[in-house]
Amino acid sequence: MKHILVTGASRGIGRETALALAADGHAVYATSRAPFKLEGCQTYVLDHCSAESRADLALRLDGVALDGVVLNAGALVNKPFTELTEADFNHMGSANWSGHALLVQNLLPRYAPGGHTVFISSMGGYQGASKFPGLLAYATSKMAMAGLAESLQAELGSDGLVFNALCLGAVQTEMLAEAFPGYTAPVTSKTMGSAIARFVLHGHETQAGQVIPLTKSNP
Repeated sequence: MKHILVTGASRGIGRETALALAADGHAVYATSRAPFKLEGCQTYVLDHCSAESRADLALRLDGVALDGVVLNAGALVNKPFTELTEADFNHMGSANWSGHALLVQNLLPRYAPGGHTVFISSMGGYQGASKFPGLLAYATSKMAMAGLAESLQAELGSDGLVFNALCLGAVQTEMLAEAFPGYTAPVTSKTMGSAIARFVLHGHETQAGQVIPLTKSNP
C-alpha cells in the first residue's frame, strides 16, 4: 500500500485520480479548497495559494510518509490579453506555479524515500503545442509549472526524490467547458484519472524530470 496526496480532488480529474488510487487499496489524502467527502479517502481543506493553509496541511500529515504527490489543483482565467490585469497574472502564477512549488517545500519532511511528485500541467503549457486566444495567462503559468518538474529534479533528485509533469490534452471537465464552451473532449475525467493514478505509482521507475504530453486532442 502506498500513501498518495492528491490536490484539487473534489471534482474532475483530481477526484477520479483519488478514487482510482483508493480503489486500488492505497491510502489517499485528498484536498480541496472547501470541505468535502470522498469515498475511501481522507479529506483535507487546502488553499495551496495560502502559506497558512500549506503549513496546516503539512502539520496534519505529521507521521505520514508520502510515496506520491499529485499536484492537480489549479485555476483558469479566460480573457483577451488586452483585458488581463496584474491581479490576473498574479492569480495564475500563484494558483498554477508558485503555490505548488511552495507546497512541495512544506511537504519535503513528509516524503518517503523515492517519493514521486506529478505536476498536472496542460498542453497549453507544453512548448510547441497549439496555443489559443484568451488563455495566455493560463498557458504561461502552466509552462512555469512544467518547468518546476525539470528544475526540482535538478535540485532535489540527488536526495532520491522524483519530479515529473504531465501535460494533459482535452479532458471533459468543468474547467474545459470554461475554456472551450460547447466543445466535447475525447477523454473522460475517469479515464484520465486512472492514467494519472498509474503514473504516480510507476512513472518514476523510468522517468524523472520530464515534461510529458498526455493527449488525444488539443483542445
